[in-house]
Amino acid sequence: MWLIDSSIGRKFIMSITGAFLVLFLIFHSLMNIVVIISPEGYNAICEFLGANWYAVVGTIVLAAGFVIHIVYALYLTLQNMRARGKQRYDVSENQKSVEWSSQNMFVLGVIVLGFLVLHFYNFWYKMQFAELTGIQTGLFDPANGAAYVSDLFSSWIYCVVYIVWLVALWFHLTHGVWSALHTLGWNNKTWMPRVKMISNIVSTIVILMFMSIPVYYLFS
Repeated sequence: MWLIDSSIGRKFIMSITGAFLVLFLIFHSLMNIVVIISPEGYNAICEFLGANWYAVVGTIVLAAGFVIHIVYALYLTLQNMRARGKQRYDVSENQKSVEWSSQNMFVLGVIVLGFLVLHFYNFWYKMQFAELTGIQTGLFDPANGAAYVSDLFSSWIYCVVYIVWLVALWFHLTHGVWSALHTLGWNNKTWMPRVKMISNIVSTIVILMFMSIPVYYLFS
């Protein structure tokens, strides 16, 4: 099967599943930044999304795509390590011209995954899951998500943890977005610099929107 047996097929799977993560982050960054603009508006958005089955289905689909992305990346990494054997410890001259994020995509992906688990626990499980099931998962009202966000980021430790995670996520995205577009065909000399610039701009805007929330509560 060419999707698994060929390098192009493997890159295609990573590109498509990686797109799920990008879409998920764009949507949530736009939604989450509302909390520092209008807490009431943020609560209204959470209530609207939490009460609709299609929002739950959409979240599951995007999460499933991202899980496939991580699992497949792990599979490919282990496969490459086994194929290279002792050669993976050799240092070659052409590695100097390779971007740091490109050489460490798997490590960055593991960091991103770890903090996404923490993020899902803090927000999806304690907010959307609690609202859907009626099961109280904490000491706060799940319908008042803005108050919970404010309370969570009143801790400087959580603020620092999220900021570090977002920096790792930025490195992962800036390489991943243009690499995915390159795989999907935007790889000529004219479009490659533009694709890199677009991926950097989109990734930076998304990360800054996310980062503005812990920074806002840290210094407010």
